[in-house]
Amino acid sequence: MRSVRMRILATLLVLAAVGAVGWQLLPSEGEEGRTIMVGTTDAVTSLDPAGAYDAGSWALFSNVFQSLLTFEAGGASPVPDAADSCAWSDTGLRVYRCELREGLTFPSGRTMTAEDVKYSFDRVRAINSDVGPASLFDTLDSVAADDMTVTFRLSSPDATFPFKVATGAGSIVDRTKYPKNGLRTDNGVDGTGPYELSSYRAGETAVLVPNGRYEGAVQETGRAVELRYFEDAGKLDRAWKGRRIDVATRQLPPDVLAELDPGDPDQRVSEADSSEVRNLYLNTRAGSPLHDVRVRQAMAWLVNREKLAATVYQGTVDPLYSLIPTGITGHTTSFFDAYPKQNVGRARALLEEAGVSLPVRFTYGYATGRGAAAEEAAELKAQLEAGGLFKVTLKGYEWTDFQKRWAAGKLDAYGVGWVADFPDPDTYGGPLVGTEGTMNTGYSNSAVDRLIQESQRFADRGEAVDEFREVQQVIAEDVPVIPLWQAKEYVVTSEDVGGGQYLSDGTGVFRLWRLGWI
Repeated sequence: MRSVRMRILATLLVLAAVGAVGWQLLPSEGEEGRTIMVGTTDAVTSLDPAGAYDAGSWALFSNVFQSLLTFEAGGASPVPDAADSCAWSDTGLRVYRCELREGLTFPSGRTMTAEDVKYSFDRVRAINSDVGPASLFDTLDSVAADDMTVTFRLSSPDATFPFKVATGAGSIVDRTKYPKNGLRTDNGVDGTGPYELSSYRAGETAVLVPNGRYEGAVQETGRAVELRYFEDAGKLDRAWKGRRIDVATRQLPPDVLAELDPGDPDQRVSEADSSEVRNLYLNTRAGSPLHDVRVRQAMAWLVNREKLAATVYQGTVDPLYSLIPTGITGHTTSFFDAYPKQNVGRARALLEEAGVSLPVRFTYGYATGRGAAAEEAAELKAQLEAGGLFKVTLKGYEWTDFQKRWAAGKLDAYGVGWVADFPDPDTYGGPLVGTEGTMNTGYSNSAVDRLIQESQRFADRGEAVDEFREVQQVIAEDVPVIPLWQAKEYVVTSEDVGGGQYLSDGTGVFRLWRLGWI
């Protein structure tokens, strides 16, 4: 990772003259107390921070929980939130110490202490959920609490540790409300974020009300918000067109996004560059039909990203040729350099060299209801079956089931989007291609692990560029993952709602409190 300067442009397409500040002023008469309805297709895996590592869950966490640190809008470095201050206590980047902010209280009225912080981090690691964020703390050796001081001791230098503390994985829970060795299973939340969770219906709604006791980095806790969860992009679109929601985000159908009209007076549209990517992950384990590296390289020769972006996504995404996306320090085009264009002949030669029976048969899994995942799967199937080299069986799964299947190593290949945990290239390293990484492809390369660990030694993140470039080169050769595309961020709001451009800016924080009536 490195001290990266995120390329988040947040290009406003309509009413630019009003300005971001103006959007927060002069609410319409009668609108002040009305709840803002926000629609999304992102699902919530769990309300417990120890049991979720996905965009939908973390979007909620960033509103109802506090971490010691957070990110300001468009920021590249974490700033204090539940902490009053944090700093390295040694020059070797192995001891990180935070002083807790005074007076933070949980919904029960109990005051937060350093023990709650220690408890929160310890239980994430102890529970170690298959679909949880424990892997982010692979360098964390121990946590100590002393009065209002929290001390983290690391097993190896890790300049990115403060970034990880600022994520949903660092959410601080009330230790009297969350079991030590298991996930909380009710629909309650006990955090100290800008919002309180008033009610929750899994897969349907989350009602958030401003937390009057909140103290932290957020200056104003915003309006009441109701998140509405939709099974697929089509249902989100119908809700938007039917004016049942005031904000539509992540994600309307590609054909709708492609036709958004900046001149439409009934809506506001924001389009931003994004660090979100979509990859095809391959099961590299012995016994998998994709175990042989030459089989995976053959697949890389058959993928046509330009066609995928132009047809399935109608130009609303950009082709991606490496593990680290455009705009992030260290980005390369390693897959373009190795596999510049679709070449059936090169793919056939590799498969013949591998001595495998043709066509190579495997199953491609994807999550139903997630954008254009089904259409994407169909297009990739057609591309990979070119020349009769592969035979692909497509299977769609409900999101939670899908996560469990890849976490258990039960899928041959699977397409998954990845939203940056924090604004640093390290978020595309260990979690995606490191040994015991979150995407669980079975891939393990000691050289990649060593490069990732070496990159974490640099407090000046720009100095880690060489390590990440080398990682991307190795990944293009070993192909445990095939990069597909890089997203653009679209948020559509009704004409009387401002602040939509702040919902997602590459920092991993979903700023619902920035929404307001105008």
